[in-house]
Amino acid sequence: MLARLIAAALAANALALPSPAAAAAKAAPGAEVAQPVRFSVVTLGKGPDVILIPGLSSRREVFAATAERLRKTHRVHLVQLRGFGEPAGANAEGPVLGPFVAELGAYAARLKRPALIGHSMGGLSAMMIAARFPDVAGRVLVIDALPFIGPLFGAASVEALRPQADMMRAMLLKNAGAAKPDFALRTDCRPGPAPAAPAGTMTNSAQGACLVAAGAKSSDLRVVASVMHEVMTTDLTPELARIRAPLTLLYPQDDRLLSAEAAARIYGDAYAPLKSARLVPVKGSRHFIMQDQPAAFAREADAFLK
Repeated sequence: MLARLIAAALAANALALPSPAAAAAKAAPGAEVAQPVRFSVVTLGKGPDVILIPGLSSRREVFAATAERLRKTHRVHLVQLRGFGEPAGANAEGPVLGPFVAELGAYAARLKRPALIGHSMGGLSAMMIAARFPDVAGRVLVIDALPFIGPLFGAASVEALRPQADMMRAMLLKNAGAAKPDFALRTDCRPGPAPAAPAGTMTNSAQGACLVAAGAKSSDLRVVASVMHEVMTTDLTPELARIRAPLTLLYPQDDRLLSAEAAARIYGDAYAPLKSARLVPVKGSRHFIMQDQPAAFAREADAFLK
């Protein structure tokens, strides 16, 4: 059902916003405001605006169930970074994350203080918008993202992590020519029994594993390489205190990977500069909380939007 709605919305070029472009340009200087070039967007429903931002190598389908539920009470903006599930366009060369955040900030400025919900890279992007354009976001829900990913790699600073980021980018770019993304790939990733072997730290659900695989097969490695490098070399910690919008973090906790105490310490330390942040553990989940614990995620997302 939702797939048909998304297709129809794309065909109709669904969104026309009346707010002046000048407001968007003020919020994100230099960003394209007429039509997004760094991302595509599908809009569903009516009501207060909610922008859903997927993570690295993720298509908008990771938020399909969320969009289907929220479209009854909200106007839902399903964002998809170009290069993930569709041709890269302007993202094929050069920096991606910074221009994407600027353009999405401009887009959000044309709405009335939308709620931002972002997963992983999408969560970092939402925080960057909230910190750099503090009058734009009404509230922010971050799903398993850190302001600086370095501690997960044992690095205390961007410069300490940069050699590893450079190496990972080079490895991905080396394979980019041979690995052709399948942008026509269509999948039916439905909830089901958990796989016997979880997909690493990413997910412990069958649906999550299906979506991770689909995203990988339909992502341009040039864009993956650029965005991964930019995420690894971004430290938003000094900017957290600039965020004025209420912020909730949902973080995963699976006893097979990390104790509740260790998870609380990692995320608590990372978000310490933002005293007002609300940190919520989701037990029994890995990185893809939306799929691993859908009922808990829906409950927290609904509470966040009240």
